[in-house]
Amino acid sequence: MQVMKQEEQLQQLLERIVPADELHGRWLNSLSMMENTGARKISKYEHPVNTDIIVLKHAAEEARHAYYLKKQIGKLAGISLPDYSYACLLAPLESHHYLNMLDVEACRYLKNNMQLEGRALKHGAYLLVTYAIEVRADMLYEIYQAALTRHGSKVNVKSIILEEEGHLAEMTRMLQDFHPEWERLAKDICAVEDRLFMKWIEAVAVMN
Repeated sequence: MQVMKQEEQLQQLLERIVPADELHGRWLNSLSMMENTGARKISKYEHPVNTDIIVLKHAAEEARHAYYLKKQIGKLAGISLPDYSYACLLAPLESHHYLNMLDVEACRYLKNNMQLEGRALKHGAYLLVTYAIEVRADMLYEIYQAALTRHGSKVNVKSIILEEEGHLAEMTRMLQDFHPEWERLAKDICAVEDRLFMKWIEAVAVMN
């Protein structure tokens, strides 16, 4: 029921955003900013020596998504959004805090429930936060692309959808190696992400 409510709210929101170039531009810029935040968080997580190819691939693709979404703004007539300052975003405070708060709460969860610390804590948080974000991305970009298609928009996110699906499969495999009860852990962090996502969507709805 909660998932259906979220999908309906997102669909309704995008029906207002996609046809309005100024709002659409700030929506794209907000998504770009969050993808860029994810890329920077992964780069910060990377170990200076023991970093495997999956982590490198994930960081590179998140950065590419940020760049790709930023470039898509150029397909909207007369829209110029040079940076990620508040005036260039939708729900700027919530957009900036979304991933940061999820990261903070995941770290708190792992510390309190599994007594993790140091590198083990960072690794667990990276896996769980990334998994939750990839689950969300699968839902969000599919609904967004459907809205783009309905409105005949020049903007397209199909390439991001394919890569996000691959990320989710990779994170699932890594979580399976991380803990035998990974599904319970992932469910708890996804519940946190659900709350933060709804707060973001509600703020976006008010902003536009």
